[in-house]
Amino acid sequence: MARPKILVVGAGFAGVGAVRRLERNLGRDEADIALVTPFSYQLYLPLLPQVASGILTPQSIAVSLRRSRRYRTRIIPGGAVGVDTRSKVCVVRTITDEMVNEPYDYIVLAPGSITRTFDIPGLVENARGMKTLAEAAYVRDHVIAQLDLADASHDPVERESRLQFVVVGGGYAGTETAACLQRLTSAALCRYPRLDPKLIKWHLIDIAPKLMPELGEKLGDSAQRILRDRGIEISLGVSIAKAGPEEVTFTDGRVVPCRTLIWTAGVVASPLIGTLGAETVRGRLAVTPEMTLPGADGVFALGDAAAVPDLTKGEEGAVCPPTAQHAMRQGVRAADNVIASIRHRPLTPYKHKDLGLVVDLGGRDAVSKPMGIELRGMPAQAVARGYHWSALRTNVAKTRVLTNWLLNAVAGDDFVRTGFQSRKPATLRDFEYTDAYLSPDELRDQIADAMPQHH
Repeated sequence: MARPKILVVGAGFAGVGAVRRLERNLGRDEADIALVTPFSYQLYLPLLPQVASGILTPQSIAVSLRRSRRYRTRIIPGGAVGVDTRSKVCVVRTITDEMVNEPYDYIVLAPGSITRTFDIPGLVENARGMKTLAEAAYVRDHVIAQLDLADASHDPVERESRLQFVVVGGGYAGTETAACLQRLTSAALCRYPRLDPKLIKWHLIDIAPKLMPELGEKLGDSAQRILRDRGIEISLGVSIAKAGPEEVTFTDGRVVPCRTLIWTAGVVASPLIGTLGAETVRGRLAVTPEMTLPGADGVFALGDAAAVPDLTKGEEGAVCPPTAQHAMRQGVRAADNVIASIRHRPLTPYKHKDLGLVVDLGGRDAVSKPMGIELRGMPAQAVARGYHWSALRTNVAKTRVLTNWLLNAVAGDDFVRTGFQSRKPATLRDFEYTDAYLSPDELRDQIADAMPQHH
């Protein structure tokens, strides 16, 4: 008997959680494990705003997958662009743009999510996201470049547009990004004596009536107050009507001269989900509590791309929110269920009660709600950083992050640009490869062409 092939798609919290559990609990002769990911690291996404603001170096939150003691998973460097559940084949576009058909016996789909965009004129051409390591490094370079260019400019109109920054999205990503980057630009003022501090303006806008509603009334208000006291202008019930390279028009009619638009207005499941032709719930794959895909043999789906029923809520139709906390635990449970399938044992449903929320607003500012207890200021900051630090998977990553935090606390910020991708257009599509996926016809042709090879 050939060993069954387990293919894991995606190296986020869910995918890596699954791979690590499989490596630990499956004998070497029980199955072969492969992981499809364009990069051989797991990105610790919640700390991305701290990379954008230079508190952390990019390398410190890219946790290497090849450092594991039990490392035996074959890494396929590329992105899954189509899955045919009938012929049990996953099509992978490698990082050199070749198409490879990967047959599987069990597939664990954890392709995560991409930035959700809307049909707003100029948005995809002019906005930057906060979803990948490259985007965070690019945004940092871009913001420092605006300071350099404004400092060197003699034109007051140009200077004004370079020193206004707009962040769209009042969830965690947007709020933390605006908070961390605003600290960076205000710390920069002492290094740019020719800039007028009154010209640097940060706008945080969201169509929702509240910032981070998950935090509850009191903490959400605290976060808003902290940001407003720092001079961040918060506009709620407002979005973008159109985006240009030098100005942004809000839906309330205001036109803001600005060269920096950061878009964090939510996420949607990876376009890979659309290639399965299966039932979805708000764009996420409809799966059982055991994370299996009904009607498809050997398919498990979890994380941001799957609507996993939330059994702790006791409500009909409740699904787990797309958070790292759920993804990490779903990865472990999905791996256990794959192992149970291989050993012909019963599967276990996923169940986890939310442990609370942490929001790091940079410096000494934070709001946290661990286990329902509301915290602000330094205690909240200690909980937020402690939680992130303990969730990093390797000791090397923990050491790097801790060293960066200490160095930043003692030495302050640096205003160094790497010149990374400075001459290339940097659109959401370029960073998130959203145009790389196959249509149903392309998927059929790709698999049909290669069929004789595996029979």
